[in-house]
This record gives sequence, C-alpha cells and structure tokens, in this order.
Amino acid sequence: MHRRVFLTSLLGASAAAAGVSGCANGSAAADTSGAAARPLADRVPAGTSLKIASYQGVQQLQFRLAKLPRLPFKVSDWVNIGAGPDVINAFRAHSLDLAANAGIPPIQAHYQGFAAKIVAIGITRKPVYLFATKPGSDIRGPEDFRGKKLAFSQGQAQGVVLLRALKRAGLSYDEVTLVPLTSNQFLTALQSGQVDIAPLANSQVPAYLKQYAGRGARVIRTDVVDLLSLLWAPQPVLDDPAKAAAIAAYIPQWARGQVWQYEHPDVWNEEFYVKTQNLSLEQAESVTALANKPLFPPRWDEAVAWEQETADLLAEGGFVKKFDVSSLFDHRFEALAARAVPEEYRK
Repeated sequence: MHRRVFLTSLLGASAAAAGVSGCANGSAAADTSGAAARPLADRVPAGTSLKIASYQGVQQLQFRLAKLPRLPFKVSDWVNIGAGPDVINAFRAHSLDLAANAGIPPIQAHYQGFAAKIVAIGITRKPVYLFATKPGSDIRGPEDFRGKKLAFSQGQAQGVVLLRALKRAGLSYDEVTLVPLTSNQFLTALQSGQVDIAPLANSQVPAYLKQYAGRGARVIRTDVVDLLSLLWAPQPVLDDPAKAAAIAAYIPQWARGQVWQYEHPDVWNEEFYVKTQNLSLEQAESVTALANKPLFPPRWDEAVAWEQETADLLAEGGFVKKFDVSSLFDHRFEALAARAVPEEYRK
C-alpha cells in the first residue's frame, strides 16, 4: 500500500483533499500575523472562553480532585476527544481551541497544510504503549513482526511507536503489512484477527489480557518510548491575544493536575480507573505502577530534537514531507509549565 493512502483512509475525503494541497510544498501556512513575536497579555480579558479537549474527562477530574484554583476564563466546552486525527478535524471545524496529544499529531497537521503550534511540553521517560498480539499468536518479540499485519495509525502516537519498534528491530516497512486504522479500532481488530499486532495503552492491557490471555493473547514489552506529551492550538486561536492569554493561564493548571495525579495514585485509581474505566482495583494498580513521573522542561531543546527525529522517521517512510519542526513551537509559552511545579518535576 502506498504511504499516501493512509491519509485518505484515516481522515476521509475532505481532510485528504486538504492534505494533498498542503503537502504540495510540505509546509503549513506560516504565522503571518506576527503573533509569535508579541508578548502574552498579563491578564485574561473578561468574557474570554476556550473549547478544551478532555478525553474521558481526565482534566476536569484532575482539577476537581486537586482543588486547583478556578480558571480565569470560561471553558465553553470540555470536548471528549483524544485521538490526533479527530483533534485535527475538530480544529478545522473550529469546535476545539486547545488539545492534549503526543508529538505526532502536530506533524500530521503540518503535512496536511493546517497551521497549529505546540504551547506546552511534558516529557515521558517510560513506555506508555505495549504491543498486544491477537489470540493464538506465536509472536514473542518485535523481530517476529516480519510478515505480520500491524495496526498502524499515521496520525497518532501509537503509529510512531510502532515505526520506532520496527526500526530498532531492523525491519523495513516493506517487510510488514501496515493496516491503516485509528486507535479506537485496535481492540476490535485484534479480537477479530484483522491484525496480528496492535500497540495498546498501558491502561487498555489489563482488560484485554483478562479476556484473551486464556486464548493465547499476550503483550510484548519494549523500551520504545513516545517522549512527548503536549498541548497545542490552531494558529488563529494563538493569534487572538485574549485566547492566547487564556491558554497561558491554563498551562500551569494542566501541569499541576498531572503532578497531583502522580502524587495521589490511590485516589486516582479509585476515582478514575475503577469508577469511570470499569477496572478492578488490582488492574488499576497495575496501570498506575507503570505511570511516568511528570516532567516539564523549562527549555524545549530536547523536545524539538525529538520532534525532528520523529518527523524524519515519518519522512523516511514516505508518510510526510521532510521539514524543519522548529516552526511547530510557540516559545512564548516555553517555561510556563515548569514554573508551575516543584523543582523535582522539572527537566
């Protein structure tokens, strides 16, 4: 399958059309307003509102349990959305102003010709995805992926984790079959045998193994990490001084919420995993045991280098055009998350 086909498979005809026009020169629209050079406002103007992604209500729950200060703006909608392709489409539809994702969606948006910028960075040091096999599989490690059908989402973190695992195992893309899916289709694809392997989040693994381990399903652990967790926003949102100020006010709360979750695993296990995700307490504890300590670097040098490496990896496979990722970062927001947390949570 030609690499460009993934764009149509994952995003649909309208988004693909935008992607084709955007990839003609391999770059998204530049910031012509000079917003990146303007300092952020000290106060959020009255009446300012943002539509913020909160997949499965995580942000609201963190804020409520941590008893964080009230945000100085209105959240007009907490949007239950998380997958990168869905976020990009929501950005295009003006139904979302700010989202949390990994490093690959901003690269995918750039490839499609959609201008957006990264405004906050968290560093992830331990793997957050495991490779799950279909029931009855004889796969034991990434070296056994050769000739197998692998669930692949071009616009999501799971996709780049898979590509990094293939590279580390010395396998080329032509030695495997990449099946274009979005992450919410991975479990069904595994269960039905549509794919041999799919990368699952740590939180998904306990329930999958409980149901299918008896039929020969297993997980393959690697040391492949997806380094970045980030906040990003469309360029027109960042061009609005009031909305940019609101984002600047949100970033510290975003960082503090993650720190609180990490420091209160027992409460989080019960309130989130047990009450909202239907995991047993034992399963919740197994997920929390794999949790990363939140890290918010005051400088983004490592993040930029990692994002460039990721973009280059995608370009090598023909998934995007090669470009300089430094254009994806709005450095006005660079130190805000780090300043909001204790020294031990800074990089």
